Amino acid sequence: MTKAVPGRADQERTTRSARPGPVAEPVPVDEAEALGVVEGGEAVGIPSVVGVLKGITSAFAQPGPVSRGAGRLVRDLVSIARGTDEHTPHPKDKRFVDPAWSMNPIFRRLGQGYLALGAELGRLVDEYEKGSADWHDVERARFAVSALTSALSPTNQLPMNPAALKRAFDTAGASLVRGARQFAHDVRHNGGLPSQVDRSAFTVGEDLALTPGDVIHRDEVAELIEYRPSTPTVRERPLLVVPPPIGRYYFLDLRPGRSFVEYATSRGLRVFMLSWRNPTAEQADWNIDTYARRILSACEVIKDVAGVEDVNTLGFCAGGILQSVVLGHLAAQGEHTIHSASYGVTLLDFGVRAPLGAFSAPRALEMARADSQRRGVITARSLGTVFSWMRPDDLIFNYVVNNWLMGERPPVFDILAWNADGTNLPAALHSEFLGIFRSNTLAEGHLEVLGTPIDLGKITVPVFVTGALNDHLTPWTGCYRTTELVSGPSTYVLSNAGHIASLVNPPGNPKASYFIGGDPSHGPEHWRATAERRQGTWWEAWADWLVERSGDERPAPATGSNANHPPLEPAPGSYVLDRTPPSA
Repeated sequence: MTKAVPGRADQERTTRSARPGPVAEPVPVDEAEALGVVEGGEAVGIPSVVGVLKGITSAFAQPGPVSRGAGRLVRDLVSIARGTDEHTPHPKDKRFVDPAWSMNPIFRRLGQGYLALGAELGRLVDEYEKGSADWHDVERARFAVSALTSALSPTNQLPMNPAALKRAFDTAGASLVRGARQFAHDVRHNGGLPSQVDRSAFTVGEDLALTPGDVIHRDEVAELIEYRPSTPTVRERPLLVVPPPIGRYYFLDLRPGRSFVEYATSRGLRVFMLSWRNPTAEQADWNIDTYARRILSACEVIKDVAGVEDVNTLGFCAGGILQSVVLGHLAAQGEHTIHSASYGVTLLDFGVRAPLGAFSAPRALEMARADSQRRGVITARSLGTVFSWMRPDDLIFNYVVNNWLMGERPPVFDILAWNADGTNLPAALHSEFLGIFRSNTLAEGHLEVLGTPIDLGKITVPVFVTGALNDHLTPWTGCYRTTELVSGPSTYVLSNAGHIASLVNPPGNPKASYFIGGDPSHGPEHWRATAERRQGTWWEAWADWLVERSGDERPAPATGSNANHPPLEPAPGSYVLDRTPPSA
């Protein structure tokens, strides 16, 4: 991103210089910055090379805007060569923080030329959007141009990165040797992308996922964990948490003080968690029915263990999609197993605009479908690569510079370790997710699960829906749409954070806030304009809401299991560690 300082054509140049995209940040140095980096979501398509090239071609296939942009760029480059141009990096763009970018005439002109080019590339996408192009095509073009712009930054090349050159000189070349070793490691073990974290610093079950509990039920699809109460009394109606089938569940149980599970138990809730098995090609036929059936069986186990007639559920991200199809199935059957449902940054209506539209071209989706069916799974590496390229400055090129050019080790943060600990997605489930994504089958009522048509409008249980103001993957207005799709009483809360940062958001953060209580009669923007802003985290508002729907207090059980479902092993269990016990 660039920013023009006062001068010639001030207003126009400010607009132009703000186009290239998010401000590049260095590798994270604290927990808050690490959370800012991890804003991935659930991939439902993998962009093909053809699709990326088509996006770039679409942006450039505009004779008028291209010729005008080329003329402006030539004028800017001439001005840069004369030393009179006013292009300067954004103050928060850490790529150009080294003094050489402002003091050395060669590096200054090199940086200014790149910023001028980036501004014009961003303008081309904006002009493409103004030409009434389909928003899916615009997002594909924006994805491609963003990746191209980030890759062209001179800071990514050793001869054009003054900080890396100084580091090499100061270390007598040792930084280059370390960087070469890390580059070779990443080529062999990380698909050629730079590592974002030193995963060796954390062990699940020893450093992460520490809330006490037991696996009380296991089948081939998932383990069911019950967490031990941390209060003398618990609410009568239990909570089942449904994490996404992409990624490990323990982003909800990182470390003490940063654990959603720990907080929920501290509020007197009896908490159960599904831990999905990481599928291989042998599980290629697992589909939405498979996962929906497992959620229903977990509900039955919980009802038996707790001695209740129904449960509350909470679905995160794609887990919210699975929760919705279960709710739709229960509504069609006239069953009342679920008393209330909560959603964490879940998108159900894929007719709304989102950056994921970059992957929604029919050919790209069909290629992704064919690839996963051929392999049996869509791999964790493929899923992670998609979202790295959605934020290339933050998730790729910062680490190219840090790890390969500067020879520094990647950072050590729990949330980054979780982010790197990916899982596969079975081909059948992937194919059905693609159908939901491309044809919007869930929101439009064209999906059948467990033999019943799914009509979200028949869901009448109370729902609590969350969105994140800075979520660029599942936009908050799209998350709000859930409250309009279901028919039961709904509460919407809008966090001030991003996709993952809004979920790992314990109380006590002075920067955390959320909106709640707006007027829902005229859509999301009116809701936000009329909502009350509160300091704190949505965890607190959600817990208050759920406690009211969790029945009376009762003494906390000494053990969480019963004779039908004895403890199998302590939490975090085996599946999160990719172990497969014989009982599975």
